[in-house]
Amino acid sequence: MTESIVIRTEKAPAPFQGAPYSQAIRAGDFVFVSGQLALRPGAKEIDGGTIQEQTQLVLENLAAILEAAGSSIDKLVKTTVFLQSLDDFPGMNEVYKQHVGDQPPARSTVEVAKLPSGALVEIEAIALA
Repeated sequence: MTESIVIRTEKAPAPFQGAPYSQAIRAGDFVFVSGQLALRPGAKEIDGGTIQEQTQLVLENLAAILEAAGSSIDKLVKTTVFLQSLDDFPGMNEVYKQHVGDQPPARSTVEVAKLPSGALVEIEAIALA
């Protein structure tokens, strides 16, 4: 069985409100990144008032965690985007496409009833290690 390794970096927020999860787990050839919110490391409140600002910060957090795992945004294979409102899809997509390049990963985008602390967007990811 492949050993799994817990990934932790101070360049991204710790698990939200001390919840029992890891920023990411590296297992075999893959890195599984927990859903990220628009939080700055050490902050307790969501940062950014617009979907664009929040999406930018979420992707920065994802990039920092992937880097700590020996991966990168370029190695994403699948993301799941959770939006508080699908009306925010164009704004999220505008920022998202700037980060994922010409060969974006597979993606699902869903509207959810609520996200922690009133966040507008949360993104989880799977990448190649």
